[in-house]
Order: sequence, then C-alpha cells, then structure tokens
Amino acid sequence: MVRTVSERMRRWAAAVLGCLLAAPAAQALEVFTCEPEWAALVKALAPQARVTSATHALQDPHHIEARPALIGAMRRADVAVCTGASLEAGWLPMLQQRAGNARVFDGRDGMFYAADHVTLMHDHAHTPLDRSLGDVHAEGNPHLHLDPHKLKQVAQALADRLARIDPAGAAGVRQRHAAWVQAWDQHIARWEKKAEPLMGHALVAQHTTFAYLWEWLGLTQVADLEPKPGLPPTLAHLQRVLKDVAEDPPRFIVQASYQDPQAGRWLAARTGLPLKVLPATVTEQGRSATLEGLFDELIDQLLDALRASEARTR
Repeated sequence: MVRTVSERMRRWAAAVLGCLLAAPAAQALEVFTCEPEWAALVKALAPQARVTSATHALQDPHHIEARPALIGAMRRADVAVCTGASLEAGWLPMLQQRAGNARVFDGRDGMFYAADHVTLMHDHAHTPLDRSLGDVHAEGNPHLHLDPHKLKQVAQALADRLARIDPAGAAGVRQRHAAWVQAWDQHIARWEKKAEPLMGHALVAQHTTFAYLWEWLGLTQVADLEPKPGLPPTLAHLQRVLKDVAEDPPRFIVQASYQDPQAGRWLAARTGLPLKVLPATVTEQGRSATLEGLFDELIDQLLDALRASEARTR
C-alpha cells in the first residue's frame, strides 16, 4: 500500500513537472522603434523585449521606405517608440496604416512619442511655415536625444509606459530604470567635466542634427552647409559660407555619418579646418553601440577636432 501511494505521488509529481515544462514561457514584449537611440533605451529598460529598429546610423530618419519587413514588425508590435515632432511624418503614418495594428495607432498607449515628454528647441508653433523655408518642424527640433538631460526625461516617461503596457514586467522595468538613472547621472557629470574645453567655441555643421549637443556643451554653430534645412548643399551656398567664415574662422566642421561628406570636404579643403564625421545616433557596432558609448565617442571626437584646430593655429 505504501509503495502504491508512493508510486502515485511520483507519477503526480512527474505529471505536474511535465505540465510546467510544457507551459509556454511568458511572451516577450514586441517593440518597434523608429530610431536606434530608442531601441537602445528600450533594451536598457526591458532587455527581454524583442526590439526592431526601423533605421540605423547611416540612414536619414526623415526619409525611410515603408518596407514589408517594417510593416510586419509594426504589425506584431505591442508598443512603438518614435521621436515624433514630425521627424517620421514622411513614412510612419503609412507604416501604421499598412500594418493595421490598433495597438500602435496615435493616441493609444502603445504609441510612444519621445518629443511629447520634453521641451523642444526652435519651436515654430506660432510661426507660419511653408515649403520655401525647407525642412522645418513646426513642433521644434526633433533631434532631442543628443541632450542627455532630455534623454533622461524620456527614459522616465518610457519606463512608466512600458510598465503600464506590461504589468507582469513592471517591477523589473522600474528597478532597471532606477539603476539606469543613477549610472546616467554619473555619466553626465563625467561628460560635462571632460567637455569643458569645448565651451565657447564655434563650428560649422550640416542641418540642426546636433543642435541639442551644441547647446548642452556650450558650442555655437555659426554656419550651416545646407542652404535651407533639409536641402542639399549647393556650390553657390558653400561659397557664401566660405566667405562668411573667412574673417572669423570657426574651430572645425561637423557632419553626421548619414550625410554626404562632399560638402564638408569641400569647405575643409579651402579653410584648413578639421572635419569630423560623427554618428548622430547609436551605431550597430563599435564604441557608440550604446547610449553612453555614443556620448563618449562624440565628446572625444570633438575634443580631438579642437586639438587639431589649435595645433594648426600655433
């Protein structure tokens, strides 16, 4: 009798264990991001999530094709994380429409716009805009992720949103967010100390891609390689820039890695100014493959450009 009961208990335990092993694991959160910086932030807050980024560092986020793979990724998404402020206006609405996923329609919890949670530079909300002004965003400059303080604000809002969408993982998201904030504050203090030599210097750049970075570090963009925002550089415009910077030369020239480098090379060849091609977002490989690595790379490259500029004037 004892042996029979014992045998039954073993069989019951084996059956329970079999059910537990056969039970599907909790499904990972599916996250669609419009830009790599938001993919990196999601991975920091919810590393178990399956994340798809629509763009990479060598692409202009203003102009993306709504490819079938991206439509499929958005169709599966529990949440989509994008910049907003019309940065993706040329392709995101079409992607949302074709995917037909109500979870990530505008106004739903599953559609998160980073720009909704910070104050943007260059707000044109009360200024009449038309195509003659170029690619100007009425809401303001959307490249907010290059200010680490604004990125911290977005991280708080995103952590709250992820916790609301995925209650089962909420505790983990909040714990990782708290640890991330503590580490991020330490990074900011280190970056600001290291970048002090850059403060007060002038530069030439293309577009307003790095405007938040310049404001944070105390740099001034005195000329733009583009004749108007979003319009490609022309020879006539570059000649005007060359004339404008001749009397009071800036320290260096900066372009983003997704921009055609010809304009920067043209101006560098005629001025002798150092030219730096910088990643405007998190890269797929290398030092800038994380958010903290991106800022490390940007500051080091700018300091290198400043040293090169100082060396040529000695």
